[in-house]
Amino acid sequence: MTKSIPIYQPFLKGNERKYVLDCMDSNWISSKGKYVREFEESIEDFVGNISATSCSNGTVALHLALLALEIGPGDEVIVPSFTYIASVNAIKYVGATPVFVDSESDSWNASSNTIKNKITPSTKAIMCVHIYGNPCDLDPIFKLAKKNNIKVIEDCAEALGSKYKNEHVGVKSDISTFSFFGNKTITTGEGGMVFSKNSDLIEKVAHLKNQSVSQEIAYWHDLVGYNYRLTNIASAIGLAQMEKVEEILESKRNIASLYNFYLENLGLSFQEILSESVSSYWLNVVKTPSKSALNRIKGNLTQAGVEVRPAFPLVSKMPPYREMASHEFPLANEISETALCLPSYPGLRESDIQFISELITISINEE
Repeated sequence: MTKSIPIYQPFLKGNERKYVLDCMDSNWISSKGKYVREFEESIEDFVGNISATSCSNGTVALHLALLALEIGPGDEVIVPSFTYIASVNAIKYVGATPVFVDSESDSWNASSNTIKNKITPSTKAIMCVHIYGNPCDLDPIFKLAKKNNIKVIEDCAEALGSKYKNEHVGVKSDISTFSFFGNKTITTGEGGMVFSKNSDLIEKVAHLKNQSVSQEIAYWHDLVGYNYRLTNIASAIGLAQMEKVEEILESKRNIASLYNFYLENLGLSFQEILSESVSSYWLNVVKTPSKSALNRIKGNLTQAGVEVRPAFPLVSKMPPYREMASHEFPLANEISETALCLPSYPGLRESDIQFISELITISINEE
């Protein structure tokens, strides 16, 4: 049997069309218009105890966060090697040096144990990435950062809805970011958000993203700024998405539970989530016993019309960064080479999960 099951597709079941048409009818289609601030406020309300400002994508959100912390040439930023490349590229944009660390074998995240030996007098910040929505163990990292007087940035691109000890991830760090790309938990097509409990930092980000234009003198710019604004149309989609965010997250939790049920006792493993944490389950990613098992599973699923994708390759292996990596990262490398991302969109049906799981079971038993 052949189906067509994508790895992800957005959940556009609310007021997206209505709000976008309202933008068009009002002629407010660019970066001015009521939906920009309403979307930002919806994020502030959802996360709690933060200020937020939107931007054009998740990568520039990280760039703005680093700029706001005044990180630049001569500074080092600790970052996991097992992450999407945007986390690392943003560090290079400001002229700082990324310092790669390994991942934990259970959570697949960086931790205080993988970070502590990489701190030097040049370390300015630690970038925590909640990989696939699974929260890092933050308190030991915060303790390490405080001891060494360094900043913490949280890359929450995949972690909208993730919680650590009853608080949304990103709240306790110096500054944090979201991504709203088309395959994220909620989407604006392309979009991002920078947020922090420090409202002065967010005001600084808002100034930088808007070409650093003066609020008093027309067309006067007091800093080198950036055109990183989010449009009113994108924000309208985002606001409609946020009206459905709890429904989306509940669906994704149910999908994760079903995958765990149908794939148990096969020698596969999922990320371990701390008992005091809640994952957004942005993607359900399964670690296979070997590369050969991964290739069989991937081949059978692809042939049956099920879209899958590999786990992130290590950024430290990529041409722009391989000379910066002082050594190998064996735990992260094993995850990267044997894990597979499965369909995880909110509208995925249980019958589709059963179909996918049966093919995986057959693939495992072929060995």
